[in-house]
Amino acid sequence: MSDNISLKLDTRTVTGKKVASLRRDGIVPSVVYGGDSEPISTQSAIVETTKVAHTAGLHSPIDIILDGKKVLAIIKSIDMDPVKHLLRHVAFHTINKDVKIVTEVPVILVGLGESAAERAGLVVLQAIEHLEVRALPADLPESIEMSIIDLATDEDKLTVADVKLPEGVEFADHEQDLDLVIANVYEPSALQAANEATGGDAEPEEAEEVAAENGDVPAADATKSDDSKSE
Repeated sequence: MSDNISLKLDTRTVTGKKVASLRRDGIVPSVVYGGDSEPISTQSAIVETTKVAHTAGLHSPIDIILDGKKVLAIIKSIDMDPVKHLLRHVAFHTINKDVKIVTEVPVILVGLGESAAERAGLVVLQAIEHLEVRALPADLPESIEMSIIDLATDEDKLTVADVKLPEGVEFADHEQDLDLVIANVYEPSALQAANEATGGDAEPEEAEEVAAENGDVPAADATKSDDSKSE
């Protein structure tokens, strides 16, 4: 993993309903908690905070600078305004660089549009977008990439067993289901039938059920810590 992202936070004295005034001034309220310390109410500029939240997500460690001290943390939760799509609150959870943490890492499909299946007119759909892993903060991957190039027929799929984790990284659950499907290949007709049956965009599971009924396709989941706190 590359050098940590950093964000300067200021101690926040405004709480409760008054935080609305902060947001109007382009300030994002936040909280820093973890370990044996009491939660600290903090704040930062919305532009810088949005960039950090977008880059780090809920999996990459961040160096937060608070009162002149640098602390390693990970974003536990992000609250977005559903209408304005602006950050309303961020919860940071402090971590120890020498202690393994559990967090979700995004799964990225590589080669979309280039697989033999897609060239043959089939459709590749991703069923799982994140996997929970355990690692030291410095070893956490920004994402887990999986190639779909070799997918060719509607019987092909990618499962957890196909995941190649980087050195020092392991699945959070030692009893992880290796047969869990991450990506499937479908006939377009099966997806269309599923869409018509559901009256909208079909989920992969729904498409599979309809496809199986039609005889087209054989039947075939943040950092672990205390609950986040916000105001």
